[in-house]
Amino acid sequence: MIPAPSLFPSLHLELPAWMADYVSKASQWTTTREQRMAFVVSLARMNIQHGTGGPFAAAIFRLDTHELVAPGVNLVVASRCSVAHAEIIAMALAQQRIGSHDLGAPGLPRHELVTSCEPCAMCLGAILWSGTGQVVCAARDSDATEIGFDEGPKPLDWVSALQQRGIVVTQDVLRTEARQILQDYANQNGIIYNSRQGFAP
Repeated sequence: MIPAPSLFPSLHLELPAWMADYVSKASQWTTTREQRMAFVVSLARMNIQHGTGGPFAAAIFRLDTHELVAPGVNLVVASRCSVAHAEIIAMALAQQRIGSHDLGAPGLPRHELVTSCEPCAMCLGAILWSGTGQVVCAARDSDATEIGFDEGPKPLDWVSALQQRGIVVTQDVLRTEARQILQDYANQNGIIYNSRQGFAP
């Protein structure tokens, strides 16, 4: 027999406490694409320093005003939730904030996802359904897999696949800085979760 719904735990994902003050100053950082990425990369770095998650961060911005709509950091281990990647957190929070599951719904401004690393297979799918109109990436898949992360069976032509759906993709913005954060995480013996490279345990 399936247990009654009341017996299931509720799902609650919460951003780390240190982010509140830091994010409140984000408007000073976000005029240019490089500044927006610098903000996101700094979130990834601080997520490691505070011990609150993996070496990844993301954020949703309005394309017209460059206003920060929602930040996200990797919360997989802290939340015991394998889908709590930074991009998923940022997109979900943005959708909750604007009151729509579709960031590209009629009447809404266009939105941009800025992420410290190219999306994994899961996040790629989530981007397709999110309604975001633009994706900006720092580190490459190869930078993440180099330290042991499994990015999943993503199509080699994923950029073209997004662009065919009207989603503009820009790669390698502050890649060196983002790659260094990944290397630092590995050097500090950070937890490499989902590292089975697709093989069953």
